[in-house]
Amino acid sequence: MQFFFLLPRNLLLAYQSFGVVYGDLSTSPLYVYRSVFAVALQNHQNPEVIFGAFSLIFWALTLIPLLKYTCIVLSADDCGEGGTFALYSLLCRHAKFSLLPNQQAADEELSSYKYGSSGHPPSSSSLHRFLERHKKSRTTLLVVVLLGASMVIGDGVITPAISVLSAVSAFQVKGVGVALTHGQLVLLACVVLVGLFALQHFGTHRVAFVFAPVIILWLVSIFSIGLYNIIRWNPKIVHAFSPHYIIKFFSETRKEGWISLGGVLLSITGTEAMFADLGHFTASSIRLAFGFFVYPCLVIQYMGQAAYLSKNITSIPDSFYKSIPEPIFWPVFALANLAAVVGSQAIITATFSIVKQCHALGFFPRVKIVHTSKHMFGQIYIPEINWILMILTLLITVGFQDTTQVGNAYGLACMTVMFITTFLMGLVITFVWQKNVIYGMSFLLFFGFIEGVYLSAAIRKAPQGGWVSLLLACVFMFIMFVWHYGTRRKYKHDMHNKVQLKWLLNLGPSLGIVRVPGIGLIYSELATGIPSIFSHFVMNLPAFHNVLVFVCVKYVPVPFVSLDERYLIGRVCPRPYRMYRCIMRYGYKDIPKDDENFENQLTQSIAEFIQMEAVEPQSPNSEASSFDGRMAVISSRSVSIPGLIEHFKLVLLGCMDSFGIWVENGIWERKKVMTTIKCDVRSIESRPALIISDHVDPTENMKSSRLKILRGWYDEEKAAEEMNPRRRVRFEVAPRNGDVDGGVRDELLALVEAKEAGVAYITGFSYIKARKASSLLKKFVIDVVYSFLRKNCRRPAVALHIPHISLIEVGMMYYV
Repeated sequence: MQFFFLLPRNLLLAYQSFGVVYGDLSTSPLYVYRSVFAVALQNHQNPEVIFGAFSLIFWALTLIPLLKYTCIVLSADDCGEGGTFALYSLLCRHAKFSLLPNQQAADEELSSYKYGSSGHPPSSSSLHRFLERHKKSRTTLLVVVLLGASMVIGDGVITPAISVLSAVSAFQVKGVGVALTHGQLVLLACVVLVGLFALQHFGTHRVAFVFAPVIILWLVSIFSIGLYNIIRWNPKIVHAFSPHYIIKFFSETRKEGWISLGGVLLSITGTEAMFADLGHFTASSIRLAFGFFVYPCLVIQYMGQAAYLSKNITSIPDSFYKSIPEPIFWPVFALANLAAVVGSQAIITATFSIVKQCHALGFFPRVKIVHTSKHMFGQIYIPEINWILMILTLLITVGFQDTTQVGNAYGLACMTVMFITTFLMGLVITFVWQKNVIYGMSFLLFFGFIEGVYLSAAIRKAPQGGWVSLLLACVFMFIMFVWHYGTRRKYKHDMHNKVQLKWLLNLGPSLGIVRVPGIGLIYSELATGIPSIFSHFVMNLPAFHNVLVFVCVKYVPVPFVSLDERYLIGRVCPRPYRMYRCIMRYGYKDIPKDDENFENQLTQSIAEFIQMEAVEPQSPNSEASSFDGRMAVISSRSVSIPGLIEHFKLVLLGCMDSFGIWVENGIWERKKVMTTIKCDVRSIESRPALIISDHVDPTENMKSSRLKILRGWYDEEKAAEEMNPRRRVRFEVAPRNGDVDGGVRDELLALVEAKEAGVAYITGFSYIKARKASSLLKKFVIDVVYSFLRKNCRRPAVALHIPHISLIEVGMMYYV
């Protein structure tokens, strides 16, 4: 019943998926048969071998895209997200596979951290314990995941080259009225590729409305051409559905037939996009689109080409274009070029997403991420990666000038990703789905054997072009591993050099220096403890702000973190010290944006925490060290007037939460507070101690005219950069009443005064060096490669959208 209820929505998503998911897969008929018979089968070009080649293509399409992906792999989504990192994040949540030691117990309370509706405990098998206990096994798993991600990035380089080269190759087909030389053909392909990459900054959403109709029209065209060729040339091709023809194929071709599998696997390249792009659609919509439309069209097209070639053996080098009826040749040629561009666009966009996920999990240097759509979350553009992809694609196009060699590299990259997905799925079936290890091993052995045979044939062609995939994967994998290694070493250095809380408490509330008005936001990667940057700052400057907040931007192994659960607020020292901690949690597909209200949200969240903590019972035996560790989730969101009834329901039901509702400027506000300290959540005072008012001139209380001028310059600069005006709010402490504790009111008053005085952002400008006693390899990795990547990537202040006018950088030297 639920399937039929959601059918209209899934049909709409299925229509949209044609322009994003299936562009690469649907253009494979342009070059598959040419690659199969190009080298190894030149002495075996006869109808029986052609029938066997089609039988291999048919069963490859049936077993891998249809059975493996649509029936099994699409069910292993991570909160609706797919891809290699989605499987890895699932494994990290159900077992301690992550190598970066920044996990917290509070992260497991995230709503998106739970998988599915079942609450089964993690597997306690010996394999599970072995993988968790041995660091080498976790490192091996990480290397496998990085290899899959690197192959996807390499796929983003190779796919545009082979798609565009295959599409424009029609100009070399004899009898079409136009004949270009090989050099002119390559030049035309390069022009198309430059135009393709130059259009990326406009964003997918600007041309997405033409994507789905192009692919649908293309699939209908190749289906019709294939059906026409079957009826006209050789209807007996239907007998090739039998696996018997595969046996006959290998009995005649033997070793050459095994080598030709590197061309057969090109018929399923692009299949991984069905799982990688799952986050934009639903599993049901992808199953509908592939099972009822894409799969039949591709099978009929390959069958039609085989029927044509069985009667026209000499047309194998240009099998697709030669099989097109002459009256519709040029319209199909135009469609082929459009479909090739669409297929290339899909993998380029997927490459941007992969790089973003790698960066979020600490495996890639900081890059500029541009949102290209206000409505479609996840559509991004990365300028640096775009131009690097363009240069590499042009080099491959000019260097090889042949779709056969590029196809060898393409097939090796795609099959490696599929094989890695099969390996990770075997672990997911065992650890995440809590199935018997026999099910996971059966899946791994069945599909691993099939894909292993194809992968071995693809590796066999490494000297004939496949080495490009290996080279690209090694380069990107080396960059990822070096960046992750340097990041992890720096994090461990910070962990071992944290400021002792006892030392800080001995300094007293004044920290032994002058506390000046304002809020100081100290950015650090540490989720616990006080970073060494703080002591470095204190020892070099004789003053610090009245209110200090240690801010940590952390990524957790979930795709998205709800806004209601993003801020984790805690206290670092006793109340007179005015020192707090804020952990901002993001998922690997979340994109931190320049939120103008961050300072206001942070102030409001700290005020909520202060009020919540006042009603928390304190243990009489609590020690000073317990102050650093008490954290609470503070969230706020606006709800429109139509949600009023739902609010009253929530208030009446209680739901173990505390809600405060009031009306201001026609908007109903709900504040929800959840503490991670105890299971029960106590309500805060019914009357808010902090009053928030909008549209207040921030300069009206500034006594200094110079501050007013600086503030005016800052607002003008922000207004010139952004279209939306900056939201101005004012915080006031409610008049003294019996409901608010005196100490709480004084602390809130100090917080508001500090906010009005201004906010300063303090970050570390780190220099990382290998120790003198380190090996030559470590010195090369840290002092040369990691240093080069750090100097040429975006600085932390830019990546975190910190305003330069309020930025203070502290130089730090790390010896790792």
